[in-house]
Amino acid sequence: MGFLNLSRPTLVNLAAALETGRLSPPFSISNVANYIPAALNRDIVDELNRLNVMGVHSQHIAYTLRLLAEERSTSQAVSDRVDLVWTGPEISGSQSRDTGVVVRELFSTAKISVLISSFAIDKKQKARELFMVLAERMDLTPELNVRMFLNVNRPHNSEVPTSTLLREFASSFRQDIWPGKRLPEVFHDPRSLTLGVESKACLHAKCVVVDKQRVLVTSANFTEAAHERNIEAGVLLNDPITAQALQMQFESLVIRNILCRIPGI
Repeated sequence: MGFLNLSRPTLVNLAAALETGRLSPPFSISNVANYIPAALNRDIVDELNRLNVMGVHSQHIAYTLRLLAEERSTSQAVSDRVDLVWTGPEISGSQSRDTGVVVRELFSTAKISVLISSFAIDKKQKARELFMVLAERMDLTPELNVRMFLNVNRPHNSEVPTSTLLREFASSFRQDIWPGKRLPEVFHDPRSLTLGVESKACLHAKCVVVDKQRVLVTSANFTEAAHERNIEAGVLLNDPITAQALQMQFESLVIRNILCRIPGI
């Protein structure tokens, strides 16, 4: 259908011409030239004349064109809420946004809440640089609530008590990861620390939810390599419904004690 190749403004202009009688059958290239791109003249003329032969009135054609224009507008509004987020080599003409830049932007604009989930996480200077913007935001904004969901792994063949592993993780988090004065709430999946292989699982989700309005879902962990060097892909959605749904997934698991808070953080 030739009309599908027309932009929204062109659809509206063509509809207006049909409604006012400035454009009427029989349709020809010369009388549609003022309303559509030259490359599409023949296809549109053929389509208009085909509808006219079928008995479709100009007013009805115009109505259909306006419906197409409205659909195009709605689709564009949805598209405007979605960004490709990328780490790695860039190609000419890429429309992606950089992972590290997007994460820092999300952190710097947070007002009410931040949820972070990551499988792997850096330590020492790399970690401090990743979280500095958010830590400073927390220290300056007392009402900002930050929850982190992190994988705590049991070393291979280790039989160290779970309580000891969690205590060591909490100490490392305070000393080697978090750069701010006020600590976030940190949760883990206890199944990652079980001794039995059959029941073992890990917290592998990588995402950020800010103010229950914006959500980043990504392959990138919270490591310098993932934010700056690896090839990683994700999407940033400015979509409160999706953001709230994802946050509720995590919060529901906390309420049901499937994800548990790490003592000492």
